[in-house]
Amino acid sequence: MRLPVHDEASALIRADRITVAYDRAEVLVDVDLAICERDLIGIVGPSGSGKSTLLKALLGGIKPIRGSVTRRRGVSVGFVPQVEKIDWNFPVTVAECIGMARATGFRAPWLSKAERIEIVAILDRLGLHGLGDRHIRDLSGGQQQRVFIGRALFTGADVVFLDEPTSGLDVKTRHEVLHLLRDLNADGVTVVLSTHDLNGIATHLPTIVCLNKSVIGAGHPDEVLTPEVLERTYGSPMQILEHGGMRVVVDAGPDASVLPFAAQAG
Repeated sequence: MRLPVHDEASALIRADRITVAYDRAEVLVDVDLAICERDLIGIVGPSGSGKSTLLKALLGGIKPIRGSVTRRRGVSVGFVPQVEKIDWNFPVTVAECIGMARATGFRAPWLSKAERIEIVAILDRLGLHGLGDRHIRDLSGGQQQRVFIGRALFTGADVVFLDEPTSGLDVKTRHEVLHLLRDLNADGVTVVLSTHDLNGIATHLPTIVCLNKSVIGAGHPDEVLTPEVLERTYGSPMQILEHGGMRVVVDAGPDASVLPFAAQAG
């Protein structure tokens, strides 16, 4: 299923019926997806649904066994990994961490004056003013996430991919990260993220892709977050409730309760 709101000819990156396998086990099957300028897309699905694999395929890090991923000539990409996978004790400052992102390699003592000015501007843009000389381990979780978003921006990326950018963050910080991504998107950066945080993050995005090996639904949350699509995505009956003007997903099973990610809504 393709996102229905786009002219495919305008896509920056397009997946055409891609199938990806690890050791012959298919993780993604016949996935179609078009990413266009100024998109802000959230990819949701249960653990093992292929969210991270889809990001890697779109980035060009994994080659599909069937289908193809094409990128418009000249389009650059950046990637923000899960913060849990980063060694925060690595001896590097915030500014050095961002400077290492350039394709020419890490040249911290020899970064040009223009590059240093650019890094300062990125830190200011991300709300990290004055923290360039601080060690990365001495930052809060939200600040650490912003540093790696800054790395992606320093590459000049047209499209920024983020793998679970709010994982492990508290409610307030999750929403700060979401607002930052919205601001960057408003400034012209195309953003694609995976998230398990369905109520706290995904319902606030303009476009959602529900994934479970294949694309189950794609489009605006009002169109996609339906009991039918969610049950096919998560394998469990669900209901959509309105609470304080917000959509909340709840488990509709015999022991019905708000799903764990619903507690993250705010």
